[in-house]
Amino acid sequence: MDKDININVRVWRQKGPKAKGYFETYPLEAISGGTSFLEMLDILNEKLINEGKEPIAFDNDCREGICGMCSLYINGHPHGPDNLITTCQLHIRHFKDGETITIEPWRSAAFPVIRDLMVDRQAFDKIIQAGGYVSVNTGGVPDANAIPISKIDADLAMDAASCIGCGACVAACKNGSAMLFVSAKVSQLALLPQGKIEAKNRAKSMVAKMDELGFGNCTNTRACEMECPKGISISNIARLNRQFLVAKLSD
Repeated sequence: MDKDININVRVWRQKGPKAKGYFETYPLEAISGGTSFLEMLDILNEKLINEGKEPIAFDNDCREGICGMCSLYINGHPHGPDNLITTCQLHIRHFKDGETITIEPWRSAAFPVIRDLMVDRQAFDKIIQAGGYVSVNTGGVPDANAIPISKIDADLAMDAASCIGCGACVAACKNGSAMLFVSAKVSQLALLPQGKIEAKNRAKSMVAKMDELGFGNCTNTRACEMECPKGISISNIARLNRQFLVAKLSD
């Protein structure tokens, strides 16, 4: 049975994109170890509202580790100290009684703070719009096995497609690079026959958009891979580099 613990929540507060931010600490008592991290923030917000204070703004949606909205930097780690989970899957049992938990938004020039713990991640959408799609004939539906795909390629494509676009890779990278995200989105298409139509332009267009939006360069520290909640491999970055080189040489 999970024990109740007392914690101090040190949260980044910022009223708007141009406002000066600051940390504020709030004590919480008798929080069950089985409480999820976002439920803890809900409890804290109820407390703040009852005290006539401004609640903490943070993003969340599915709370099932699928959507990637719950992007928080917790005690120096994107999504918290546990591995291969999102913030909404983190529970208070991972913290000690009396511990101070520091919560920040993603830190990246490409992800400006909207308010408190919310950041603007439209940059990822713009990268996808630049080339993360395929052209298909929307006529009759072909048989499921009409286009043969090897098991190895299918598995690699599915692994890459598990990227939820949360931005943890950018938050973990000392350069604020989005290479792991971009490479996953390129790989999930480059490995399949359906992705061959735009293959020559996809890598070039998405990398160009990434650079334009202010993301940093990759220096292979592997911090992105270590902190990714879905375990996306940096082997995808190598694939992206090959796709990019082929596209440049074919110009």
